[in-house]
Amino acid sequence: MVDIYQTCRCLTWSSLNLRIDIGNVGTKSSMLKDVFPPISGHSMVEWGNKLLVIAGHTKEKWEDVIVWSIDLETLFVSVVKTHGNIPVARGGQSISLVGSKLLMFGGEGKQKQLLNDLHILDLTTMAWDAIKTKNTSPSARFDHIATVHAGQYLFIFGGSTHATCLCDLHVLDLQTMEWSQPDVQGVAVTARGGHAGAVVDDLWYVVGGGNTESGATETIVLNMSKLVWSIATSVPTQDPISSEGQGLCSVSIGGESFLIAFGGYNGKYNNELFILKPKPRVPKQPKLYQSPAAAAAAASVSAAYAIATSTERNRTPGGVTLAELASLAAETLIAEKKDLESMVVQLRAENAKVKANLEAAASRQRLLAMELNSIGSQLQAERSRCFKLEVEISEIRERLNAVSSLERELEILRQQKSQIEQAMAEQQKQSSGSFLRWMTG
Repeated sequence: MVDIYQTCRCLTWSSLNLRIDIGNVGTKSSMLKDVFPPISGHSMVEWGNKLLVIAGHTKEKWEDVIVWSIDLETLFVSVVKTHGNIPVARGGQSISLVGSKLLMFGGEGKQKQLLNDLHILDLTTMAWDAIKTKNTSPSARFDHIATVHAGQYLFIFGGSTHATCLCDLHVLDLQTMEWSQPDVQGVAVTARGGHAGAVVDDLWYVVGGGNTESGATETIVLNMSKLVWSIATSVPTQDPISSEGQGLCSVSIGGESFLIAFGGYNGKYNNELFILKPKPRVPKQPKLYQSPAAAAAAASVSAAYAIATSTERNRTPGGVTLAELASLAAETLIAEKKDLESMVVQLRAENAKVKANLEAAASRQRLLAMELNSIGSQLQAERSRCFKLEVEISEIRERLNAVSSLERELEILRQQKSQIEQAMAEQQKQSSGSFLRWMTG
């Protein structure tokens, strides 16, 4: 059974009685659990009139990523035949749809290995391909989230390792295939894994998740155009919305956007359904310029516009009063001063960071030098000990050689003794014979 949220108006649940499409599963089994087993850490994408279920942890011994298809008209379940450079089996990966292609990043393999590879599945040919990227890729992780902005930028946020949770943001330019880790403004966000994300316009809402200490109680929002974090709302600790592993989607009803969250785990399994209506967008503020020259230009344009719409009295032949010119110059100088002060503050902060990093590096270098000296002393002691052992071995060999020489001399003496004894015996024998002949003669 697969539960779906049928409609936001009547708030009713229904169940889909899925059936097996025997011709497309590659097996003769008639059991649904054999074709579409219980699964976790998977991803699901709508493609035409089908739902595609990609990867995930199961008890089956599949070595590669499996893709299932659920036909929403016939309710048939089948295993999609894919080819090409099929990635290894995994769960906790992220899946993003760009046109007719799926982008899969990271996850956790069957042997608990962390992954940070990028694969693309072409849904028109069902061919997998491993993608080579430039610059430093995000570190290996699982239970992160991803989305695509403006059809060109793949955003990766947060996730988990076996030791900690992450709060970093990475962006992949899909045209140049270059990774970057941009500077993000706004509120500081907590590290989290197992969170969920959904997009409304250019806003990326991030709900739930948790870290090694607690669940994430704040629903945060990333303005992907301006790269600014903000907090949409927050809930108390242990609230179901702060769970890990919940589902989140955005829907439009009557021209209004809503976020729908379901389930999750925060010490207990939840089946609550939550709906959030995002606040209406406020009019866009003037863009903040980054350099003194740009700020001065913006101030000049604003001042010129104000002058053009003012009264014509007390103007010079050129059309602008001296007071207005002085005001314009003052505004320009003030804007430049503020921008320069801001740059000075930023440079001081950067210098402090660099100084701290240099001190840390110097401390590490001193520790490494001490370790190197200690290792050198140990090595010298080992060399001395080895030299002594070699001397002892040489002496033992000399003694063994001397023993061998003595054994050879002893053997020669034994032979000489034996010869002497034989000669004496022969001589005695001859003497005894002569005496007998004398007695009898």
